[in-house]
Amino acid sequence: MIPKVLVAASVRPIMLSILDRGESYGYQIIQLVKDYSEGKLKWTDGTLYPVLHRLESEGLIASTWRQSDKGRRRKYYAITSAGKRTLETEKQNWLSVHAILIKLWGPSLQLSNT
Repeated sequence: MIPKVLVAASVRPIMLSILDRGESYGYQIIQLVKDYSEGKLKWTDGTLYPVLHRLESEGLIASTWRQSDKGRRRKYYAITSAGKRTLETEKQNWLSVHAILIKLWGPSLQLSNT
């Protein structure tokens, strides 16, 4: 399991990256995070919704209520142009950290599934 501090630091870029691939709703975002992380990240409603609300208040995402195929109303979230610019900055920051760690840990770093 990934430590909470690392999960907390990565929530914003992960959320923006998911929404950059297309609009989504809460439960679907939780499932996508689980799928992309191969089960290593397991977000809950308590993780997801405060971040969604904060990103929306910052103008990085927008939401709309719509009927689902099953007739239920769902709140769909989409990245805004400001969110796309912020995502590019987040990408550069994370890639910089990654490059530093690769230098420190060596080129033979192997990621394991443990």
